[in-house]
Amino acid sequence: MPCRHILLIEDEPDLRETLRDLLELIGFQVETAANGREGLDKLDSIGHPCLIMLDLMMPVMNGWQFLENIRKDTRPDRAALPVVVVSAAADVTDVQSRYGCRSLSKPVDIDRLLALAHQHCESC
Repeated sequence: MPCRHILLIEDEPDLRETLRDLLELIGFQVETAANGREGLDKLDSIGHPCLIMLDLMMPVMNGWQFLENIRKDTRPDRAALPVVVVSAAADVTDVQSRYGCRSLSKPVDIDRLLALAHQHCESC
């Protein structure tokens, strides 16, 4: 049976709740966090999600800092977690090449977002 657990890290409350509701509507279990620090805390409490959806521009701890933290983690299961960056940042090429992330631009293409969620969560 596939893993259906996603961690969504997004500081904009309306978008965070909309994406959570959409993903839950089609059967995913979604934990949310408003910044990278909350995201790390959620990882400590929920374990290993099949996917992390991550905004880059956030207060407290931004997406780049979050990625640095998990990619340098000594626990291999955490360092290898799949991440899809969901950002309005004009250039996410650096994040893709440095951290091995897929990316989606805001405004979010819902069909692509759902396809990426299914792709990562059906195989874990």
